[in-house]
Amino acid sequence: MSVDGFLLCGTRAAEARPVRLRAGPLSADFVNGNLRTIRHGGTEVLRAIAYIVRDRDWGTYEPVLADLTIDQGADAFCVGYTASCAGPGESRLAFCATIKGWADGRLEFDVSALPESDFETNRCGFCILHPIAGLAGSPVTVEHTVGSVVDTTLPDLIDPWQPFKDLRAITHAVRPGLTAECRMEGDTFEMEDQRNWSDASYKTYVRPLALPWPYVLPAGEPVRQTISLRIAGDAGPSATASGNEPVRIELGEAGPRLPDIGLVIFPEDVEATLANLPMLAKLGPQQLLLHLDPTRGHGLEALRAHARLAAACPAATTLECVVACTGDLDAELAAVADMVRQAGLRLDAVAVSPSVDRQSTPPGSAWPECPPLEDVYAAARRAFPDIRLGGGMFSYFTELNRKRVPAGLLDFVTHCTCPIVHAADDLSVMQSLEALPFITRSARAIFGDRPYRIGPSTIAMRQNPYGGATKDNFDGQRIAMANRDPRHAAQFAAAWTIGYAARVAPAGLEMLTLSSFTGPFGVLAASGEPAAEGSPRPIFQAISALCGLAGLAHVAAKTSDETRVLALAGRSTSGETIAWLANLTADDVQVDASKLGEGRLVMPPYAIIKID
Repeated sequence: MSVDGFLLCGTRAAEARPVRLRAGPLSADFVNGNLRTIRHGGTEVLRAIAYIVRDRDWGTYEPVLADLTIDQGADAFCVGYTASCAGPGESRLAFCATIKGWADGRLEFDVSALPESDFETNRCGFCILHPIAGLAGSPVTVEHTVGSVVDTTLPDLIDPWQPFKDLRAITHAVRPGLTAECRMEGDTFEMEDQRNWSDASYKTYVRPLALPWPYVLPAGEPVRQTISLRIAGDAGPSATASGNEPVRIELGEAGPRLPDIGLVIFPEDVEATLANLPMLAKLGPQQLLLHLDPTRGHGLEALRAHARLAAACPAATTLECVVACTGDLDAELAAVADMVRQAGLRLDAVAVSPSVDRQSTPPGSAWPECPPLEDVYAAARRAFPDIRLGGGMFSYFTELNRKRVPAGLLDFVTHCTCPIVHAADDLSVMQSLEALPFITRSARAIFGDRPYRIGPSTIAMRQNPYGGATKDNFDGQRIAMANRDPRHAAQFAAAWTIGYAARVAPAGLEMLTLSSFTGPFGVLAASGEPAAEGSPRPIFQAISALCGLAGLAHVAAKTSDETRVLALAGRSTSGETIAWLANLTADDVQVDASKLGEGRLVMPPYAIIKID
C-alpha cells in the first residue's frame, strides 16, 4: 500500500503478501498456505484452491504454518509445509501439504491430515472456487463419483441448492481451444452456488451437507485429499489487459431511478443519533429503517426512542419488525401496532419477518416450525392496515432464495447481503461486488417487478444465520462473520459502498441501506478511533453521495476494468449528469475519464471521486 494502511483499512495488521508461483504460462498466488488467482496465460482458471477447517459455528480456523519451503524453477514449482489447528479443549489437527505445478498446465495440491486427538469440525478439506465472470451459464462436463460423465451448464440465475453433487471432476473451457479439468480425490465433493452469499464464485467442497455436522475426526486416523488441475489444449495467451493501462469510463443510456438511501437505526443508537442531528441533516437520507426485535427485549421504550428520532427527522420511516410467531399472530402483531400508537411513532411502512427465518436452513436440514408466511402477512395487514407492508428476509439472499416469500401479498420485498460470510480478506470482500448483479437479476426473476429493497448490507455481520453468534472482533482484525470490521471506519468502506451501489443500480431498487448512523455500522467515528468521536468516517462521504443521487435516472456507466474501478452515474430531469468513481484496489489507478469531460485522472487507493 502506498499510504498508511490504517487510513485505508482501519487496521495496522497487514495481510500476508502473496508469493507468485510460476511454471511457464501457469501461475498462482500462494497465500497463508493456499492458492489464489490461478491463471493460465493471463486468464483466471480457478479463483482458489484452499484447504479449510471450520469450527461448529462455521468459523474458519487460521492454521499455524511451519517448515515452509518454496522451490521455484523455470518450468516447475514446489511448495511444502506443515500446519496445525487448535480446537476447543486442547484438541488439535495437524496436516502436511505439498503443492506442485508444471509448465505443461498441471497443478497438484495434496494434504494429509492427522488428528492428534478427537477433533470436532463442520468441514475439513478442500474448497475449490470457480470464478463467475465469463463462466456463469457456460457449459461444463461433470464426472460423478460412480464414474458417469454428464455435459451440463453452470447456473446462470443463482441456484438455491447444490447444482452438482457426488463430484469427482469438473471440466470447463478457459478460453477457445483451452480446457481445465479439476479432479478431486479423497472424499465426496459437491458444489454450491456461492453467489447466494455474494461470493463471486461457485464453490466445490467436502463433505456433503446432507451428512451430519458437526462431526468428529477420530484421533490418530489420517485423512488425505488431493486436488489435481490439468489445463490442456492449443491456445495462445489471452487478450487480458496488462493492469497498467488506464481504466476507461463510458456512459450509456438512462434507465430506472436511483434508489432512496436508508439508514438502519437500532434502539440503542437512537440517543447518539439525536445528539448528532445536524450531521444527520447534512447526510440527508431519504429513509430510516427502524429496527425492532421483541424477541430480544425491544418494546414500548424502544418504539418511543424511534418516535423521538422520527419526529426530529423528515425522512420516511419503515419499521423492521421481527415476529416471534410462537402464539396467536393477530395478538402478537396487534400488540406491536398498539405500542406504535402509544409511542406516537410515525410510520410509512412496516417490514415483518419470522424470527426463525433469520437462521439458515442448509440442504438436508429440517425446516424449523413456522406459521405459513401467508398467515404472517395477513396478520400484519390487519395490524397495520394503512401503511405499506414489506417482507422477505432480514438475513441474506440465500435464505430468500431457499424460502421464496409470497410476494403478491406484499408491497415490497427485502433482503440483505454480507461479504464476510466465508472469507474476510480485502480481495474477497471487494470481489463480492461481482456477485451483486447476479443476486438482483435472480431476485427479479423470482419476484418480477415487485418493489425491491436491499439492506442493511454492511461489511460487518449484524446477525449470524449460520451459527450461534457473530464473532467478536475488538482487536480490529479481518475476521469472517465478525460483528465489527475495521475497514468500515476506513477508506475501504467508502469505495466498497460506491461499488455496491453501482452494481445494484440497474435493478431499479426502491431503497438501498448500506450503513447505520452511529455504532459499529455507522457513518460517524466511535470512541477509540483516531478521528474525533462523532466526526465523519470516510463512508459518510459515500453515503452522502448516494443520498444526493437518489431519485435521479440511473445512467449506465461501464468501465474497461471493473475489478479496479466502478462507476455510478445519475441524470437529473434538467439533463445534468453526476458520476461517482470508486477505486477498488490498494494501488493508484489511472483513469481515462475523457468521455466524462475530465481527461486522465490518478485515483489513490480506495478513493472515491465525483465528476459532474
